[in-house]
Amino acid sequence: MSNSPGHPPHPTSPSGSDRTSPPTPAHPSPRTFEDLVAEAEAAPTAGWDFSWFEGRATEARPSWRYAEAMAQRLARAKASLDIQTGGGEVLASAATLPPLAVATEGWPANVAKATALLHPRGVAVVASPEDAPLPFADGAFDLVTSRHPVEARFTDIARVLRPGGTYFAQHVGPASVFEVVEYFLGPQPAEVRNSRHPDLERAEAEAAGLEVADLRAERLRMEFFDVGAVVHFLRKVVWMVPDFSVEKYRPRLRELHDLIQAEGPFVAHSTRHLFDLRKPA
Repeated sequence: MSNSPGHPPHPTSPSGSDRTSPPTPAHPSPRTFEDLVAEAEAAPTAGWDFSWFEGRATEARPSWRYAEAMAQRLARAKASLDIQTGGGEVLASAATLPPLAVATEGWPANVAKATALLHPRGVAVVASPEDAPLPFADGAFDLVTSRHPVEARFTDIARVLRPGGTYFAQHVGPASVFEVVEYFLGPQPAEVRNSRHPDLERAEAEAAGLEVADLRAERLRMEFFDVGAVVHFLRKVVWMVPDFSVEKYRPRLRELHDLIQAEGPFVAHSTRHLFDLRKPA
């Protein structure tokens, strides 16, 4: 889902298919509430590998296929920066990387994971907090990328781009997965629901001197097939329900388990938008 409610990465089918019906369950059914919750609590949460959700949750992918489009741009770039790379999984999926490739990440567990994955590819991984200025010289990169940044600091992005350079990124949009957020936290105020709106971010980008070559937005269906998938999602994407713990929300989780058992998957919707921004030459 970057850090107010509504900024998850995304639990998806690893194949990337947009499923419209539940996949074959990964475990014999029925499984008890306690079994599902205990399994989800024990699952590791480092990195942005969402393969644990296979058979347990799906999310439709945006039509623009960000990872593939990013890989095409990386193959043409001379110097690239991937901001908030997570565990480096998306950047590592590119077949060809520029002669100079750098990635930043702020969460220590992900820094270690990204370093192990990306260093063999020649990528320098820099530990840098999400709210700190980018630790690079002006005009250092001709391509800056990011998939689901915590915050797009457009002035800083414009600073590190060379004239004629590009910021190509997929952002999480407003009220993303708010069916889950509001199930636990209750109705959210309009200013929270509308934060991260693409029109607001477009205005920020233009104020930073960047030109919008393309901006697209989509709302995408998500399905959670058991309560364990919701628990793991909230443990992994911690800003969705910031005070989440199984013990605090156990009664509400049990109600959700009963609801899924009676009515089928819990349905939510993510929002995503694609930015293609240029720094004037």
